[in-house]
Amino acid sequence: MESEDATAADGTHTVNREGSHEAKPDGSHDTPSDGNRDQDGNRDRDGNRERIVAAAARLLSDGGPDAVSTRAVSSAAGVQPPTIYRLFGDKQGLLDAVVAYGFTEYLSSKAAHEAGDDPVEDLRAGWDLHIGLGLANPALYSLMYGGHRPGVPSPAAVAAFDMLARLIRRIAEAGRLAIPEERAAALVHAAGCGTTLTLIATPEARRDPELSRTAREAAIAAITTDAPAAAEPGPVAAAVTLRAALPRTDALTVPERNLLREWLDRIADPAR
Repeated sequence: MESEDATAADGTHTVNREGSHEAKPDGSHDTPSDGNRDQDGNRDRDGNRERIVAAAARLLSDGGPDAVSTRAVSSAAGVQPPTIYRLFGDKQGLLDAVVAYGFTEYLSSKAAHEAGDDPVEDLRAGWDLHIGLGLANPALYSLMYGGHRPGVPSPAAVAAFDMLARLIRRIAEAGRLAIPEERAAALVHAAGCGTTLTLIATPEARRDPELSRTAREAAIAAITTDAPAAAEPGPVAAAVTLRAALPRTDALTVPERNLLREWLDRIADPAR
């Protein structure tokens, strides 16, 4: 829009700067700063990313992974296909973002579970939450645990495993873990994923309502003791408990701590 002169009360003229930039003494004009442009660009990029991920999540929920095509996502999000590649690199990058989004949304929809006095009970609650995620979001879960190349887990699956590992660590610190932490976490993870995928693949009307509970209790029985393991005779139980508490001690130097960790690992798992 062109500027128009306006007459002031004293008879002088002012300039209506709507749609124009103020001229500087050197003849140049004010323009938005680079910082403002960067902020606008970041907002646009973040806005596009959120729309794309949300649109892809809806397509995944409605039609499974095959429905999440670049053309379908770009149309649903109102962006051009090159925008998707610029923000996510490729389709796998987009799917990783969708899985992370869905996983975070599911967790945030649940009441925050505060750690209780019994870490084994907290593990039970974590198992039930895991099964609930799979049954409520079968396409998301299948993509989260089955949509990657062998040996390359999705970032969301890694985050979920880290949550499980923290629960296992608390059981070990309480002296109730019967086997090494890494094996315990891997066993519970395998049992939980297998149970969830089995339930997903079973028609809802034919699902055994006791399957999850039975598998959960079998996994817990395999890794825990009824009483603190350190109270039982033998070096293995004591090594498992001390190994879990080792990161919380500052009485040793880093090399000393690493050496003790190696010794405890060998005591806790002689077959390693």
